[in-house]
Amino acid sequence: MGKGDRKTRRGKIFRGSHGNTRPNPRKVRKRKEAEKLTPGVK
Repeated sequence: MGKGDRKTRRGKIFRGSHGNTRPNPRKVRKRKEAEKLTPGVK
């Protein structure tokens, strides 16, 4: 595991890709906005 491992966060940062371990900033923002609209519900 390390920079060459595509499944780890460090590997995704090294490659410049996004996924489950390193979500795309736009997707994270949308999720946080949805939580603000419906607090306490997940």
